[in-house]
Amino acid sequence: MTDGDYRHVYIIVEHEEGKILQVSLEMIGEARRMMDDFNKKYSSKEKVVAVLLGYNVKELPNVLIQHGADAVVCADNPELNHLRNTIYTKVIAQIAQDREIASKIELEYAQQFKRPRYMFFGADSIGRHLSATVMAQLESGLASDINKLVVADLQITHQNKTGGKPLTYEKTLEMYRPDFSGFLWTTILCLDNKNPAMQKDYHPQACSIIPGVFEVIHPDSTRQGTIIEYTPKFDEQDLRVKIIDRKIIKSEIDFDSHKAVVSFGRGVKDSPEQNIKLIEELASELDAQIGITLPLSKRPFSVSQTVDSTYLIPDRVIGISGRKVSPKVYMAIGISGAMQHISGMRDSEFIVAINPDENASIRDECDVFVKGRMEDVIPIFIEEIRKQKQVVQA
Repeated sequence: MTDGDYRHVYIIVEHEEGKILQVSLEMIGEARRMMDDFNKKYSSKEKVVAVLLGYNVKELPNVLIQHGADAVVCADNPELNHLRNTIYTKVIAQIAQDREIASKIELEYAQQFKRPRYMFFGADSIGRHLSATVMAQLESGLASDINKLVVADLQITHQNKTGGKPLTYEKTLEMYRPDFSGFLWTTILCLDNKNPAMQKDYHPQACSIIPGVFEVIHPDSTRQGTIIEYTPKFDEQDLRVKIIDRKIIKSEIDFDSHKAVVSFGRGVKDSPEQNIKLIEELASELDAQIGITLPLSKRPFSVSQTVDSTYLIPDRVIGISGRKVSPKVYMAIGISGAMQHISGMRDSEFIVAINPDENASIRDECDVFVKGRMEDVIPIFIEEIRKQKQVVQA
């Protein structure tokens, strides 16, 4: 393997009803920032390449270029109108290994090119599935639900990877994700086997990226890029599966239309059923939507079926692994303040936290911190809100 064998970062773009999904624009923005630093650091000229599959999507490549892509590989075909995982997997794998495409992206290293250096997918229902099958097809590794990326030269000593000798891995993508607690980071690496006894290359270094983590670059209508039209090759056997009808199922939990959000975490543990009902009453008085932290979606408490199916569900999760909200008022009840959750609510205009632990991390993120048990504090809040309503209505 030489440095020219693996080049560029490929971003797998998702779109719906003629509009590029936000997570795809976020990934392109982060890839642009990452590769600008990369090219400066390594005196290189590697590219941000968007991979776009679909039908009647030829208006979208210019949008991707305006948001930071150097090149867009566009496979526009009726068979790609709706996602069929097997077909999409094979087409993406074709594109990832095509030297003719590589020559149009950057001619200098086209003859050496084997595969992309890096590859990004969205960590949503489509991207999580597609990333796994594409990486299996390309026989490389995958890191899931990533929210931080760093390119570095690392000295690694590993019995299998390096034969126990310290070796330098250049241009390694360090992929970070929060652990379940939300307070600690896990770093994931996709490393080649450099041990002569079991030598094997693992590229692209790939990951799925959590929506809402990275900023979208402001579009530049003057930006120029390369649009590469690609004609995919299909296996007739794969085309036997047809999509006859398709319906988009959207989340039933509407945070956007509410000016207030009341969220709770594991602090409800002393009396989960009663405390959740108390929170429900507070939310009703505020006309607020109810959110939860990630651990609550794993149903750690024994509660009634009604409470469980209504509130302890993934659609209510706020944070890196869930939704990002920015209401006028955000109430964090029994929430410690793990980074996993904070990332999803820190853009709220006014944050109130209720927690018996005055050293809880949430204290650093809120405008008002109330030290106390929710069982004692929430009834006071409800009573005061009702009094204020009476004054307003009088």
